[in-house]
Amino acid sequence: VQLQAFGGGLVQAGAYLRLSCAASGRTSRRYTMGWFRQAPGKEREFVAAISWSGDSTNYADSVEGQFTISRDNANNMVYLQMNSLRPEDTAVYYCAAGFYLQTTVKQTTPTTYDYWGRGTLVTVSS
Repeated sequence: VQLQAFGGGLVQAGAYLRLSCAASGRTSRRYTMGWFRQAPGKEREFVAAISWSGDSTNYADSVEGQFTISRDNANNMVYLQMNSLRPEDTAVYYCAAGFYLQTTVKQTTPTTYDYWGRGTLVTVSS
């Protein structure tokens, strides 16, 4: 499966953005979808995940209540609504997919995901 994240940009603190991730290829399989981010000089970190059915989600403590992950299986899309953005949210954001029987929303390490898209840069100015 191929993934492409988009929707990043430069915004001021307090603004919002919605990131999108388009999946193509072998989308007939069921995948847990996740968002990760990597700030300059830091390791890639988990942001949020959503189960294949969409009925289960998980968030990093740092974004709980601020970000919302959702998906539209009919159109092979995953979204990350990011509200009240802060400078510390600045990072390259990646979407990832893991086969649902092997990757659950509770698994937060990048290696548990099988497919990755190119990231989209989010820059939040103070």
